[in-house]
Amino acid sequence: MPVNLNSCCIAILVESGFEQVELTEPRNALSNAGAEVHIISPGKKMVRGWKDSDWGDWFDVTNQLEDVTVSDFDALVLPGGVFNTDELRRNKQAVAFVGEFFTNGLPVGAICHGPQMLIEAKVVKDQRLTSYDSLRTDLENAGAIWVDASLGLENGLITSRHPGDMDHFIEGLISEFARANRHPVLIRT
Repeated sequence: MPVNLNSCCIAILVESGFEQVELTEPRNALSNAGAEVHIISPGKKMVRGWKDSDWGDWFDVTNQLEDVTVSDFDALVLPGGVFNTDELRRNKQAVAFVGEFFTNGLPVGAICHGPQMLIEAKVVKDQRLTSYDSLRTDLENAGAIWVDASLGLENGLITSRHPGDMDHFIEGLISEFARANRHPVLIRT
């Protein structure tokens, strides 16, 4: 049964240097499922992706982080990208924003280096999750239970290792976001 996420509002939190495909493919899939998807960034009107081994495309920021609250959204997606997560985890407002999704019991998806934000927000203790393999020690030191799997699903947290896991990641996002959506609509075909 296809899922309609028409009443679901999703934030994608990024800085420049995010892995481009880790923003575009989830955004497109969630939008195609009916969700309203917003690109959120601290203090920026445009952000630039990282594509393969060089800078990628520019993307309009829907809302600046300073202008939104967690209550505006039903779920959060954290793309990876080394530059992206390194900038975001040094921003106290961005870290607090991520933490509030967990405080409010809202689902969060993080792929590749995205789980670095979960470490900074101090929300990984005793969570079973996956990430890019170079984060394993950092996650375990923060109390996470790291697994080498294409998809981690636990307590509303959806994680994947890298773009090669994208199909599983998107499937997990749509499934968990529909389950947690305040007003889900299922469409029978």
